[in-house]
Amino acid sequence: MLKEAEISGKQTDPEEFSGEKMAAVDAVINNNRLKPGALIPVLEEVQEILGYIPKSIQKKVAHGLGVPLSEVWGVVTFYSFFTTTPRGRHTVRCCLGTACYVRGGKRNLEKLSALLHVEPGETTEDRRFSLETVRCLGACALAPVVAADGETFAQVKPMKLPEILDIFK
Repeated sequence: MLKEAEISGKQTDPEEFSGEKMAAVDAVINNNRLKPGALIPVLEEVQEILGYIPKSIQKKVAHGLGVPLSEVWGVVTFYSFFTTTPRGRHTVRCCLGTACYVRGGKRNLEKLSALLHVEPGETTEDRRFSLETVRCLGACALAPVVAADGETFAQVKPMKLPEILDIFK
């Protein structure tokens, strides 16, 4: 069985989540406690409520559903749509697919990292932005492409990035 110390990640201050959010998490767990195969749906709902699934919440889910913490951790770390770290209010995705890469996608990523002071996969301290890379956004003719909150920006030059980020307050 996975020991608590083996699970990496920032300790979450229980005060970080409001009583209302914790009550919602408790309700999700209680409503699914006896349902077989409820772990993934519960984790999805919990992440929807809290924005991410920190270690303290993984423990709460494991205890509430009567499953080992190692099983919860395994699911959370296996599926890419789960995150154990806080996400920003806005997600910026820089395409590094072939067309975007050869037309300047890497320069855009370097500029975004410099502007936001984060690396891909990280979130700014103020939780305004999370920066991600993607292999293709399906807009190769518009390369290089940057997307933010589902809005796609075409033929992006590094000098245009501050203006794009300013849209997302």
